[in-house]
Amino acid sequence: MIQANTIGYMNSAAPDFDEALDTLLRYDGSTSDDVHQAVVQILRDVRMHGDAAVVDYTNRFDNLGVADISALELPRAALLAALEGLPSESRAALECAADRVRNYHQRQVLESWSYTEANGTRLGQKVTPLDRAGLYVPGGKASYPSSVLMNAIPAKVAGVSELIMVTPTPHGQRNPLVLAAAAITGVDRVFTIGGAQAVGALAYGTQSIPQVDKIVGPGNAYVAEAKRRVFGTVGIDMIAGPSEVLIISDGTGNPDWVAMDLFAQAEHDEVAQSILLCTDVAFIEAVAESITRLLPEMPRKDIIAASLKNRGALIKVADLDEACVIANRIAPEHLELAVEDAEPWVAKIRHAGAIFVGHCSVESLGDYCAGPNHVLPTMRSARFSSPLGVYDFQKRTSIIHMSPAGAAELAPIAATLAYGEGLQAHARSAEYRK
Repeated sequence: MIQANTIGYMNSAAPDFDEALDTLLRYDGSTSDDVHQAVVQILRDVRMHGDAAVVDYTNRFDNLGVADISALELPRAALLAALEGLPSESRAALECAADRVRNYHQRQVLESWSYTEANGTRLGQKVTPLDRAGLYVPGGKASYPSSVLMNAIPAKVAGVSELIMVTPTPHGQRNPLVLAAAAITGVDRVFTIGGAQAVGALAYGTQSIPQVDKIVGPGNAYVAEAKRRVFGTVGIDMIAGPSEVLIISDGTGNPDWVAMDLFAQAEHDEVAQSILLCTDVAFIEAVAESITRLLPEMPRKDIIAASLKNRGALIKVADLDEACVIANRIAPEHLELAVEDAEPWVAKIRHAGAIFVGHCSVESLGDYCAGPNHVLPTMRSARFSSPLGVYDFQKRTSIIHMSPAGAAELAPIAATLAYGEGLQAHARSAEYRK
């Protein structure tokens, strides 16, 4: 039987299901006053004092003692040394993942286009890459080389001229996998700084760190708040919420696999969300048994347990059609179609960051090496946004080349509309071209 103190159980046929589901999905992503005030002060200091503020905050928060910012930039040789120093198995895995991610993203490149009308007017769109992008990578004991791959590779495929990576090194700890990933992906400059001060340095520029056009990459609450506040001065990828997985099951497959897939999201942190929608009560009970049996052997069992208890659920649904309706309502970051004949159901899913089709298409493969980007919309934003990709590092510019005949033809139309809006100069400007 399902233990309510391990993970919640729900039934879509219950009269209060809609309300219960809304409660389960609700997440308060607002920033605390302390974080907000700290970030405002840090960004103000970085904007006013540049390098000096970055060095001061880095020494304070990362327990360093550097004299100037030159000590916080890593030379290319340090990245290559990290790559050369990796065990052969780690290097091969990193290079294989990078190749797969690059191969996928090369298919996303947008091209310029134009067409010419009968009167000689040419209209089109010019696609150009960003000049410079900033990549934030969490550092210290945490190792996120996959974050480097997923953010740096699409930027480079897009043709970004300069990619600047920032990553904190608390107590001077440098993660060799992260640095090796920077070497493999062609990151141009690396600064060992983090937190809101790193975001501010990238957004405003300092004496030593150039201003970027867009900042991408995950971070803690301070990083997220800083990205939120500098948006408009620079672009950002998104403000990501907790990691999410939604699994749709028809009762086929291995319940241990499903339980471990739920764990894989829950182990991120206590507010990650793992949900199963299943048509078979017996299979739900088998998954619940797997959760109870497998949880004690997980190194991060306390985090997983808290996540499953607070934000997880095993939900009985009437059929797969209903499961897809509920899935579109949830709009999850990751959606696994763990059903026997999965392909036909892909068409039923409108809102999801990524869809994993079939029992073998496990989300963890997507995190590291399948190829598509693992930077995905969370908190139901898959209803209106997309995974990070090459297109996030490209701009589109409209091209309007009017022929004399085309201008004469359109001038009366533009003038009529302009007069209707009370903009006489617009109207006259158009009429001059008649």
